[in-house]
Amino acid sequence: MSDWHALLGEQAPLAMGLLVALGGGLLVGLERERRKGQGPGREAAGLRSFALVSVAGALAHGLAVPGLLPAGLVVVGGLAALTYWRQGSEDPGLTTEIALLLSFLIGALSLQAPALGAAAAVMMTMLLAARTRLHHFATRVLTEQELHDGLMLAALGLIVLPLMPTEPIAWLAGLKARTLLGLLTLLLLLQAAGHVALRALGARLGLALTGLFSGLVSSTATIAAMGGRAQAQPELRRAFAAAAVMSTAATWLQAAVMLGSLAPAQLHHVAPSCAAGMLCALGLALLLARGAPTVAAGPGSGGPLRLREALIVAGLLSAVSALVGWANGRFGAQGLLGSVALAAFADAHAPMASLGSLAARGEITPATLVQALLLTIACNSLTRSLTALAAGGWAYARWVIGALILSWTSAAALGFGILAALR
Repeated sequence: MSDWHALLGEQAPLAMGLLVALGGGLLVGLERERRKGQGPGREAAGLRSFALVSVAGALAHGLAVPGLLPAGLVVVGGLAALTYWRQGSEDPGLTTEIALLLSFLIGALSLQAPALGAAAAVMMTMLLAARTRLHHFATRVLTEQELHDGLMLAALGLIVLPLMPTEPIAWLAGLKARTLLGLLTLLLLLQAAGHVALRALGARLGLALTGLFSGLVSSTATIAAMGGRAQAQPELRRAFAAAAVMSTAATWLQAAVMLGSLAPAQLHHVAPSCAAGMLCALGLALLLARGAPTVAAGPGSGGPLRLREALIVAGLLSAVSALVGWANGRFGAQGLLGSVALAAFADAHAPMASLGSLAARGEITPATLVQALLLTIACNSLTRSLTALAAGGWAYARWVIGALILSWTSAAALGFGILAALR
């Protein structure tokens, strides 16, 4: 009996791989069986064929006979080709034949990595089962311009961006070409996210969620992206403005999270200001969203990406960054608040991280922390206001600028009250 248990223990990986291969083949075969039809004109491969091919792939790999796995793949490929030839013009597709080849390979993979083989079988089955939805999406939902913009964005992010040099550019105050292109890619990605959310969830919910989560990445970039969309679809201007205002609420939330994680002992000093600014922005965003259309929007004109607006905003932010770098190099930091103010014109993340680190080490007082936080948001709000005006025009920017002023005013009222109490 002990010898039997020892033998079973040695063969446990092989048994597990064979079971996974069998299960994966049955899963794929079940989907194909439902598609193969009935009668003489039905497709050749079904439930049993896919299960047997998958198990054959596992055995070809597990037996470790030299050349058995490639030979098996050639045999299965030949059978698939013969099946396709016999179908003639009745079945111009190659889906079942390709799935048969993949089942053989997945069976071999299941013996080597059972979890990965099972996942591959499930993914392939999901892809096969989604045929109708995928065809409908490709031919009825996705427009030609959306496909073009999606390919351009993929090429920009996956091909061009990694090839950009990382050396600082002297005439741009030390900025890097990859950083500038990364900023442009981020703006286009946020434009695409807003477009997808708008079509999928409607002008209210979709854009509001996009604005909130995109604001955690960059409120300035979100405002720019929504401004470009507002220019293209002025009938939805209030909805895009609501999303932009929602991103300003994310800025206050991010400030509280960042400072709280870096300097937990100081969180109670900045939390009231952050909460006031966030709640005020949320309330204004909801008021704007109430006036937006309730139906889902169509594709709109011109596709999801607004390259011209993205280039304008990326240039504006790069110019601000170059100016900040030049000023720091020429005049030096004139105290903490001056450095924070300069840096905040370009980006609010870095100053807040610096403030949190200084507060955690006890190098600044709570009063200075509150002052610096309010100054950071105020200076960055000026950049965001100019961005909104450049990207979306006055009809769009007036909502964003008003929200920035009101949310900062409410936060400053509590902040200065805390400063008075600290003194």
